Amino acid sequence: MTAQELSVTREPAAGFTRLREKILGSLAAATIGDALGAPTEQRSIAEIRQTFGGRVETFFAPPMDSPYAKGRRAAQITDDSSQMILLAEALVRGGGTVTARDVADMLITWSRNPDYFPHFAGPSTRKAIDALKAGADPETIGRDGREATVGASNGGAMRVAPAGLVHPGDIEAAVRVAAVTCQPSHFTSIGVSGAGAIAAAVAVALRDDATILDVVRGALTGADLGHEIGATEGREVAGALVRRRIEQAVQIASTSPDLDTAITEIAACVGTGLHTSEAVPAAIGFFVAAAGDPWWTAVAAANAGDDSDTVGCMASAIAGAYSGFGAVPKDKFAEVVQANDLDLEQLANDVTRVAQANL
Repeated sequence: MTAQELSVTREPAAGFTRLREKILGSLAAATIGDALGAPTEQRSIAEIRQTFGGRVETFFAPPMDSPYAKGRRAAQITDDSSQMILLAEALVRGGGTVTARDVADMLITWSRNPDYFPHFAGPSTRKAIDALKAGADPETIGRDGREATVGASNGGAMRVAPAGLVHPGDIEAAVRVAAVTCQPSHFTSIGVSGAGAIAAAVAVALRDDATILDVVRGALTGADLGHEIGATEGREVAGALVRRRIEQAVQIASTSPDLDTAITEIAACVGTGLHTSEAVPAAIGFFVAAAGDPWWTAVAAANAGDDSDTVGCMASAIAGAYSGFGAVPKDKFAEVVQANDLDLEQLANDVTRVAQANL
């Protein structure tokens, strides 16, 4: 047994006895949610049902009229989990921390992959990459601009789950890392609020005794902390508060009689679009509506349409951290691994080693 394997299999800290299984669950579920939502992205609920013959519960190749994912194969991931994986690797190298320069280099590296760039780049990420390649300061470029939508899209939140994975149970540390990851591209009150909500939810979900209510409370706290950091250190922008929209999404999810009703109502009332104030609250809502089950969380996001792959990636990352790899459908995981040539088992080992050191 190697030293690395010994470090992963050492006696787990109290309260985190399933840490490696939950970390692998989060990484695996996020890729599944991303891949399942890729062909339904930008479509309405009715259009999804018509195009795919009912509720989507299997991987499809994106139709050729798909604005972003056309040409991709069934079960292939998009910008969401591909950036999440790169961020996880960067956090492993940094022992649980990254700098704005690290994130900038990660984005530039990602942009050199023709599988993802430029067609999968969101508006704020594309603008940031162009500026970073031209020599912009990664610590400040993400707060530049006057338009309220710049830096308030969901690109910072979509990749941020590893910030929670490397800081199990530590909301403040997870949100602080999340804020740094937003500096080059989404350093605004709303951008950091959304990223903080996802990172905090994942961090809390890793606890052995975490409940769905605990995870929701973590997301709300993370949203508040992220908003404060983004508003004071970055740029405050106009828009609906992520916290308020999370509360609305959770209320809908908690009172809906079934998953289809929750999907319809969250999409109609909260939205599942590009803006952080839609996508992040919807992700928390779908996690609640699916009772934390990774697969049904992914199904909910995929069938809600609009920015379905991004919402699916975020929501499923939380659900995988909450329920663990044992709850992830192994056949779906195998499809994604094969379609994308991934080694998430080794990545989970590496992330777990860092997470254990941070307990």
